[in-house]
Amino acid sequence: MQRSLLIDADKCTGCVQCEMACSYENEGIFNPSKSRIRVFTFHHEGRFVPYTCTQCAEAWCMQACPVDAISLDVNSGAKVVSDSLCVGCKVCTIACPFGTVNYNTGTGKVTKCDLCGGDPACAKACPTGAITYVDSDQTGFEKMRQWAGKTDAGSTATA
Repeated sequence: MQRSLLIDADKCTGCVQCEMACSYENEGIFNPSKSRIRVFTFHHEGRFVPYTCTQCAEAWCMQACPVDAISLDVNSGAKVVSDSLCVGCKVCTIACPFGTVNYNTGTGKVTKCDLCGGDPACAKACPTGAITYVDSDQTGFEKMRQWAGKTDAGSTATA
């Protein structure tokens, strides 16, 4: 059974332990700016929202890549960037509707969550359970859309 990250923003305290664990796991350094997961802070609401690649079924990043540098890891279900194939064109960063594929200026390649090969460091590091690694049927785009609809309640902005 496929597994996915499930994010419960109501449990997030903004401690950024997920960012620290991710950067250390993937880059060997404790530096949130090198993380593949980010915690957004909504100061006026006193709210923190972690977000990362949803490993969406549509995989626009993978479809857009002109050199097929993004492929499906059949074991974890993650869409994984191959550093040896990536040419750093950034087309995938434009294709991702969630903005979770990022360009690394140090390497000239793109980075995105790869679920740490099936053992996500962010979920293990989260002290409040805001990030968990669960069966995929407990997550998904529709849940993300429903949560986004709740955050827009009371907002005067229109799309």
